[in-house]
Amino acid sequence: MTTKSAEKSKYKKMTMSPKEYQSFAKSREPGRPVAKNCLKAFVVGGLICLVGQAMQDFFAYAFKMTQTEAGNPTVAVLILISVILTCLGVYDKLAQWAGAGSAVPVTGFANAMSSAALEHRSEGLVLGVGGNMFKLAGSVIVFGTVAAFFVGIIYWVFGIGGH
Repeated sequence: MTTKSAEKSKYKKMTMSPKEYQSFAKSREPGRPVAKNCLKAFVVGGLICLVGQAMQDFFAYAFKMTQTEAGNPTVAVLILISVILTCLGVYDKLAQWAGAGSAVPVTGFANAMSSAALEHRSEGLVLGVGGNMFKLAGSVIVFGTVAAFFVGIIYWVFGIGGH
């Protein structure tokens, strides 16, 4: 056997089918600490909600608002804090550590939009920031709008809500 044919047979033995490669890669993949990740997400999401509730109680007490009325400035302040922390690079580090715990509340949505805006700011305000900031968040907005439409239809058809 010549040297070239020996090399070719050597390389042929090294190739794997896609199925074999997936099996090989899966065996080398490190395990995921699911319980630890769930705990971190629960704690961080709970802390964000706790801060939001404290803010809502503050607005209700300090400005003589009902709990419902205090919800609007609470959401606005949480969004503002999230955007500021995103601009400073803090929220992204928190999100990497906490996972879904930081993504689920309204702060995660604000982070997604402001991150996209920051990433594309060099392309200009209209085509960069305006055009790209809704790429990630756009599907959430569309789904929320469509879901609200169908829930509204259900409320209207079944007379739920007492009107």
